[in-house]
Amino acid sequence: MGLEQALFKRTELLLGAENMSVIGRARVILFGVGGVGSWCAESLVRSGIRQLTIVDSDRVCITNVNRQLQATTKTVGQVKVEALKTRLHDINPEAAITAVQAVYDVDTSSRFELQDYDVIIDAIDSLTNKIHLIRAATRTDACFVSSMGAALKIDPARVRVAEFWQVEGCPLGAIIRKKIRKGELPAKKFLCVYSDERLDNLGADTVCGTERCFCPKDFKHGQTALDNHEWCSQKAQINGAMVHITAIFGFTLAGLVMQHLCRLKD
Repeated sequence: MGLEQALFKRTELLLGAENMSVIGRARVILFGVGGVGSWCAESLVRSGIRQLTIVDSDRVCITNVNRQLQATTKTVGQVKVEALKTRLHDINPEAAITAVQAVYDVDTSSRFELQDYDVIIDAIDSLTNKIHLIRAATRTDACFVSSMGAALKIDPARVRVAEFWQVEGCPLGAIIRKKIRKGELPAKKFLCVYSDERLDNLGADTVCGTERCFCPKDFKHGQTALDNHEWCSQKAQINGAMVHITAIFGFTLAGLVMQHLCRLKD
């Protein structure tokens, strides 16, 4: 019995050999590997996805440790996609994991060649970039799924799945719909993971000096502009988040992908 045959024996018992073949051939790209995306990537690879591209520009910050899969006190400062790639190869050394340290935006979108993928997953934080990806991804033939806001939540029973226009009670979803109506609408329907829970931050948003960076004072970021990219210092507001919610969002995205692929037949 080969390595992958042994790794996915329990999955194949449930899904069957034909579906495992479909999953293994699927080309998947995941944008954003933070609290939601990192767990989504883990679930995909553990479920038999062999061709996965992960995209994120950031490095691991100390405040990521409470909720992001690849973030530990030992990986602070590492490029997120590279740290996650190491983790995913520990799960399946034979998986083809492509790590891209980059921002997805209007200027970089064409480099990703979205039409080449079977599945596109959105776990992006930036509102503008998220809207651009929604418009671009829905113009392809790929299955597209998107995460709405996972911050300010604590109740796992309130995590939901709905078509984009049917998402209710999610402030991020409402903002995206309002903005997207002012321009090009999504070319097709797509599913979103969201929660209708709305909590407030109870703790202080501590700022060190004039920048909002929580890394230890003696930690040295990279020297290039991209290496210095650290979202905590640029966000107008930082909201609290917990791992059991962000992980459920990520696992749910992966579950939607599995359901889609298992419906595909040669």
